[in-house]
Amino acid sequence: MPPHDKAQRQPALPLPIRDGVAPSYLWLPEGQWTNMLDFLVERYPAVSADAWRERMARGDVVDGEGRPLQPSSRYRRGLRIFYYRELEQAETPIPFQEEILFQDEHLVVVDKPHFLPMIPTGRFLHETLLVRLKKKLDLPELTPIHRLDRETAGVVVFSSNIASRGAFQSLFQKREVQKEYEALAPRLHGRSFPFTYRSRMVDGDKFFVMKEEQGEPNSETVIDVIEHGYAGGEHTLYRLWPHTGRKHQLRLHLASLGIPIVNDAFYPVALPCKQDDVSQPLKLLARSITFPDPVGGGIRHYESRRSL
Repeated sequence: MPPHDKAQRQPALPLPIRDGVAPSYLWLPEGQWTNMLDFLVERYPAVSADAWRERMARGDVVDGEGRPLQPSSRYRRGLRIFYYRELEQAETPIPFQEEILFQDEHLVVVDKPHFLPMIPTGRFLHETLLVRLKKKLDLPELTPIHRLDRETAGVVVFSSNIASRGAFQSLFQKREVQKEYEALAPRLHGRSFPFTYRSRMVDGDKFFVMKEEQGEPNSETVIDVIEHGYAGGEHTLYRLWPHTGRKHQLRLHLASLGIPIVNDAFYPVALPCKQDDVSQPLKLLARSITFPDPVGGGIRHYESRRSL
């Protein structure tokens, strides 16, 4: 989905939430398209003109007032349109289940399995944690407060209350949230533990990976050892505390130290996509999360029940 397209989570929607999936929206950019169909076909080349005609005939593409748009509707810059994201091919079921660790009027805390995406993206729609939870809990306004990679398992927090959402989101912006991870990787020699690793992370040459470059560090991770020869094997179990939240930060940091996380298909080298192969999960787990409660006071702490 292009960067300006977002899942709409406001209370008033011109299209209803359907089977756990909220409509997406897009502000129409500057351009000289003759009509809506021409624009949509160019914007989304993976969706055919016939598919857009069918969606429009069903009334599944509307403007901000809920008025159906037709293939011949005039293109107007600045108009906000709403539509349902659909997949051309059936999704492959992900054979792992999430576990709800805690739920109250403000938050839903979930233990996410490996391989399950957080939100609809790419070839995943219904087989995502957000859509599964919306359907299971009947909470149409549910929104993740932070994210985990599809490949990472562990604790993740969702907001179910619009009124208190901003208070919890601000904790992450102010870095008042402590996240602890566990990772299985080769043994690192020549270091005293714990130590802090810092680097400057930027977008990589491929859109789905990050890389390091010279310059002022913008990422920081504290690394410690839990156990060498974990579970009788040759690898070390590490405890990681990210002090920043860059994309793939833990994966890139350990790979840069020469100890890539076991089964990491992106670092240090991006391997061919394994598609639906779920036989080798990334050995990275979001073990726990701790933060002050901005609504009720006190400290909230949640731990994953999974293990590596």
